[in-house]
Amino acid sequence: MGKFKVMKPVNEVDVSCVIYKEEDIKAPHLTGFLFKLFVKMLEAPLIGSLIVESLKKNNGMTQIFRNTVIPEEPMFRPVFPSQKPEVDVVLVGEDESPVDRLETALKCLPQYDPSLSFQADSISSFRYWKIRDYAYAYRSKLTTPSVVAEKTISIIEEFKYDKSPTPFLISFDANEVRKQAEASTHRFEQGHPISILDGVFITIKDDIDCLPHTTTGGTTWLHEERSVEKDSVVVSRLRSCGAILLGKANMHELGMGTSGNNSNYG
Repeated sequence: MGKFKVMKPVNEVDVSCVIYKEEDIKAPHLTGFLFKLFVKMLEAPLIGSLIVESLKKNNGMTQIFRNTVIPEEPMFRPVFPSQKPEVDVVLVGEDESPVDRLETALKCLPQYDPSLSFQADSISSFRYWKIRDYAYAYRSKLTTPSVVAEKTISIIEEFKYDKSPTPFLISFDANEVRKQAEASTHRFEQGHPISILDGVFITIKDDIDCLPHTTTGGTTWLHEERSVEKDSVVVSRLRSCGAILLGKANMHELGMGTSGNNSNYG
């Protein structure tokens, strides 16, 4: 077929013999204002398509798409081979409420033993508390979400974890955290915590919508182009379980990397 490359049918491919070739990707490395300008150029009616075609051609994508024959029909939905049910695996119903799903998952964990975390000298020694440690402490009246909130806020403000050049949080509102903690504390005082996540502090990555914070994706401009109207699905489910949303966690700009280093925030 001349210059065309014909791929093998999938049932004839020996996966153990497949070798991945490392390609030299030719693409600009941009951050900040230059990245924003580049996006604007890509969205322009004429010049944008020319840039995309140039990038595809320089990286061999045009040749791959136009000169490769794939024998199978396009598969629009993934098809997985049937599998036998796994032993000791509990399926959580998709139609159940977040609280019910959480309770089902909790039953799959080993029995919780508070003596492993709470000892006579536990107040003076450092401990990395896990979710069930917080749940036990709240229900045993050893502390409250409001007390934990004040300690957390003081640490963030003292060490400037929400300020450049090395922030932990891109967006943080102490009053919003206090408001959530007070509501959680009230639920415990009334004896009606929502779930095991009630009063547990969780940070949300800055590419996930979480009111009242903006979503920047680690950039300095995304929030100017896109406003946040409501919580994302995962955030709304965490909130419905009583979790306290601390703020928006720093991330690599638009997630385009694995190091987590961010030239805008640290």
